[in-house]
Amino acid sequence: MTGQPSYSFPHPAGLRHALAALASRRITATGLTEEALLRAQASKQSLNAFAAIDQDRALQAAAESDRRYGEGSQRPLEGLPIAIKDLIDTKGIETLYGSAAYRGNVPAADADIVKTLTGCGAIVIGKTTTHEFAWGVTTASPSFGDTLNPLDHSRIPGGSSGGAAAAIAHGAVMAGVGTDTGGSARIPAALCGVVGFKPTLGTLSTRGVFPLAATCDHVGLLGGQVDDVLVLADAAGIDIRRSDATPSARLGIVRQIAPVPLSPEVASAFDEAVEQLAQRFSCVDLGETRRFDAMFDMVFDAFAAIVLIEGGIEHFRRHDWDRIATHYNPETVDRLRRAQAMDLRAYASAHQSRRHFTARLHEAMSTLDYLVLPTCPCTAPPRDAGTVDIGNWTGTVREALMTYTAPFNVAGFPAISIPLPSRVGGLPAALQVVGRPGGDGALLQVAQQIESMLGTVSVAQDLPDHTTTRRPE
Repeated sequence: MTGQPSYSFPHPAGLRHALAALASRRITATGLTEEALLRAQASKQSLNAFAAIDQDRALQAAAESDRRYGEGSQRPLEGLPIAIKDLIDTKGIETLYGSAAYRGNVPAADADIVKTLTGCGAIVIGKTTTHEFAWGVTTASPSFGDTLNPLDHSRIPGGSSGGAAAAIAHGAVMAGVGTDTGGSARIPAALCGVVGFKPTLGTLSTRGVFPLAATCDHVGLLGGQVDDVLVLADAAGIDIRRSDATPSARLGIVRQIAPVPLSPEVASAFDEAVEQLAQRFSCVDLGETRRFDAMFDMVFDAFAAIVLIEGGIEHFRRHDWDRIATHYNPETVDRLRRAQAMDLRAYASAHQSRRHFTARLHEAMSTLDYLVLPTCPCTAPPRDAGTVDIGNWTGTVREALMTYTAPFNVAGFPAISIPLPSRVGGLPAALQVVGRPGGDGALLQVAQQIESMLGTVSVAQDLPDHTTTRRPE
């Protein structure tokens, strides 16, 4: 296991704590941003977590934030350094979408989510790495190098928002923006021990985000703890209605999604967490009924077909085959070759399965408030692993990591991944909470309660008075 780097500037334990320290002038936005840039550079060098770091623009924005604090005109996210996934357009910052085919691509406008957050005062310090075009779960790249899991460099960080999760776990930023088409925010959050949230489909605009599969794409938010995600979500326009009703919530417990079983370490951590949740919430074991288990039959196959066909349409719309074969990574080329062989009947069948699954999920949750299940059935696989073995089951890394997350992209339900209590010497495992469509704010609140019950909330540090810190080289 690798340790955190040592810095002279005390790092706030969360966005809300940082906002309070900035408002009281105990720290400055410039100081906080300079330290974030130092940490980002360190995580770029040691983990390959950043594709680009935008020092000059970030420091200019920080100076503006300090001016606003001095005038008392600060905005909701004023002076908070964040990172943006390389799949998302940022004005004036090279945006590669994880692909050598887009070297030198500098967007002329920010994506909608970037406009919203920077309009609230957030400071973009750089772009975090992604699997090429977000089409993978390892955040590995033959063109730019692999992103490493900050807790064990021999392991993957997950993907495709692996750079964001690694940067947060490393301490470069407290929160960031990713995407989630089949688990791309929740999977790396689970494997790196941070929080990843996918709101209801369509809640956050994807304009300015490179499409993977347009009917499954979501903007994702990541943070060190649920409250960090909540702060970003609130600023992004998600309705956070405070309520005292969540302790009476009815939870449907899904321990396993066939055919992928849980590894012993994830099973043990999940079962202990459910025991704790049962002390406060009404928990219903849904795994005892074949009717519920059968609901997930064929949904992963439907998801895979939708992504393959919609991804193919997007890339063939943009480029001819010669450019794809010459400039894309071999993994992506192989997927697009398979996409060429798909037909309309396969796409229609996948969407029929999608409608069937979504209807059954709505029906199943008509008597439940939330589903609770593992985010991933195993901890982070080794970087060179082609397959994962869990008990008698063997499958690809993609199948293992996405089986528990992709169904909720197919249905468009909101979902969040929360770290389970860490074990000495162990890699992170995580619990996933799924809510009803449109109930994003309530989901974040119940997730915060669950996080508190499980004891995974970060403890805020005291910050000394601060006016200056050294400028990054």
